[in-house]
Amino acid sequence: QVQLVESGGGLVQAGGSLRLSCVASGRTFNNYAMGWFRQAPGKEREFVAAIRWSRGNTYYADSVKGRFTISRDNNNDTLYLQMNSLKPEDTAVYYCAARIRVGVPSTPSEYNNWGPGTQVTVSS
Repeated sequence: QVQLVESGGGLVQAGGSLRLSCVASGRTFNNYAMGWFRQAPGKEREFVAAIRWSRGNTYYADSVKGRFTISRDNNNDTLYLQMNSLKPEDTAVYYCAARIRVGVPSTPSEYNNWGPGTQVTVSS
């Protein structure tokens, strides 16, 4: 069992920045990939970014390329999402997810464990 807890969400003006953190505990050794997803009211949960834990390969949704950066701290089992140039359309609950199987997919159903989420609100 892997437990994930996100933090760092909040209210920010358009053009501002936030850094989200996700602390993993439990059997973290089994994790092959971790990712960030988001869900706005009335919308489906969508892929934001993912990282191959061991080698650090990163993947991004087109909507956040050039603005968001995913990274991890191997020693502390912590995942980060640096968000710059935030837009109102980035407003959503952001979730951290972990996957134990090989591969770094962008589909939410391919991930095994999820955190409770953290709210990010970007004002215009």
